Amino acid sequence: MDLDPEGLFRDDSDSESEFYREKDSTKEFVVYLVDASPKMFGAARSDEDEKPETHFHAAINCISQSLMAQIIGRSYDEVAVCFFNTKEKKNLQDLNGVYVFNVMDRECLDRPTARLIKELSYVEDTFMSNIGSRYGIVSGSRENSLYNALWVAQALLRKGSAKSVSKRILLFTNEDDPFGSITGATKTDMIRMTLQRAKDTQDLGISIELLPLSWPDEEFNVSIFYAELLGLEGDDISQFLPSAGEILEDMTDQLRKRMFKKRKVKTIRFSIANDICIEVNTYALIRPTSPGQIMWLDSVTNLPLKTERSFICADTGALVQEPHTYFHPYKNEIIKFSMDELSKIKNISDGQLHLLGFKPLDCLKDYHNLRPSTFIFPTDEEIVGSTRIFIALHRSMLRFQRFALAFYGSLYHPQLVALVAQDEITSSSGQVEPPGMHMIYLPYSDDIRHVEELHMAVDANAPRATDDQIKKASALSRRIDLKDFSVCQFANPALQRHYGILQALALGEDEMPEIKDETLPDEEGLSRPGIVRALQEFKISVYGENHDQEEANTAAAKGSGSEASRKRKAMAETAARESASYDWADLAENGKLKDLTVVELKYYLTAHNLPVTGKKEALISRILTHLGK
Repeated sequence: MDLDPEGLFRDDSDSESEFYREKDSTKEFVVYLVDASPKMFGAARSDEDEKPETHFHAAINCISQSLMAQIIGRSYDEVAVCFFNTKEKKNLQDLNGVYVFNVMDRECLDRPTARLIKELSYVEDTFMSNIGSRYGIVSGSRENSLYNALWVAQALLRKGSAKSVSKRILLFTNEDDPFGSITGATKTDMIRMTLQRAKDTQDLGISIELLPLSWPDEEFNVSIFYAELLGLEGDDISQFLPSAGEILEDMTDQLRKRMFKKRKVKTIRFSIANDICIEVNTYALIRPTSPGQIMWLDSVTNLPLKTERSFICADTGALVQEPHTYFHPYKNEIIKFSMDELSKIKNISDGQLHLLGFKPLDCLKDYHNLRPSTFIFPTDEEIVGSTRIFIALHRSMLRFQRFALAFYGSLYHPQLVALVAQDEITSSSGQVEPPGMHMIYLPYSDDIRHVEELHMAVDANAPRATDDQIKKASALSRRIDLKDFSVCQFANPALQRHYGILQALALGEDEMPEIKDETLPDEEGLSRPGIVRALQEFKISVYGENHDQEEANTAAAKGSGSEASRKRKAMAETAARESASYDWADLAENGKLKDLTVVELKYYLTAHNLPVTGKKEALISRILTHLGK
């Protein structure tokens, strides 16, 4: 009997021979092909208050953002930026109308760098004078710039095997009919040659992706030429433009984050009974991201420093050569341990997963989950039959609605875990969730903290909400309900700020790029009349009609009762009045702040709630910083 007739649990390791198993790509080689014809420099969007934006500018912006994401996420990737339909030419094949921007007189690609991004940011200003733009496919000429561009891109991607390297060509253009200016046999012949060149490129394992740039009043018609080049048929043609638009949007507004090459953590043994042991792979579904460790550099050579640690005898001052020992005080005695003895004492787990038994799913509570679960999936790589046993366990747990309780942990951190079976979830587009088990880390009895009773007195009345307060709170919660909520909507603002600062330093930017903080409340949404009304009604139901006036009276009483606060308020008013009589911007511009006294300088600082401590030079520096000088 076949326990897995649908092949749900068939892993890559189940193939007949590892020589036929394709490995995951670890690197990515990308060539950005940008159309530089005069049509790309026409105004694609023109606002009265903004400078007209061209499709060429949009393509360069997309590439720059993509390079920034690659530097942070996958710094080992290699790229090339190539323009076609240009007056000048620069490529090893010496083909007309193709200009390779960042690769010099060699075939190798470059890794994305801050220098490349800076050069790209200025390329539009000097493009016409240094490189030039022209139509590469014109009537009366056999010149085919698109064919030449594909040839050059294929040559740039020649290095590396397609099995270990992902190779892509990203084509930016707003011309949906590149051969529209010619007719007859010449047009037919040039189209055939270009399509054959694209097919040869794809046969080498290089994918060609089109990123069309549409005009506001005219949609890019992919069916004229590029559908055949990309191999699109039927419904794929109608779905192409929306998907390509999403790719362009993602490239323009990419999240700064590191990319992990694989989610697999390690392979472990799962001991089910005394004589039954299987093998499973563990996968990290959620992995916390941190900015990374600080690297110390030599101040002269700028090379990384290596740290060394030595132990010096406290009595003689000599270096200790013998292995040091550890001790632990016990009953006024010093008990010494060697490293081997400490390892044996702490080692209470063999690193395997040991099944203890099964319990109903309702015994597992949400608050038992200490940290993100680990997903486990069977593998037959070393223990043949692991998948069959795993499937039998998986299906029986789903049928009886039970979870498996097991003991697992590292050598120094053993834990109880719950194995919860997950059935496969599919949709019309394919698999949504794979079948397998989630390993949920459970607390020990030592970890559980009981809630303390706040009202210990017998006659104390615990506060209770009235029906009206519950009704108003329900109305408020319905008003500010988050539609289609997902944690994927929120990026870590501290991490994004960290990468933004690195970007500004690397590119020599004067200002840090604007970081959108999705964790901040939606002030505009909360100010809608319906929400304001629901919030006010809830406050009235809890605090009463005159709660605002009572709070104001209380604050006023506290303010009037403090002598120190009255003095501070009087000093601030005096400083503001005196500060208004000076033209601080003019004084700073002409370097006359040093002619003022310390008291006069403190007028400005006090009026703007700035620190007034320090010498005169520090006060002047603080004022200049506040004025932006």
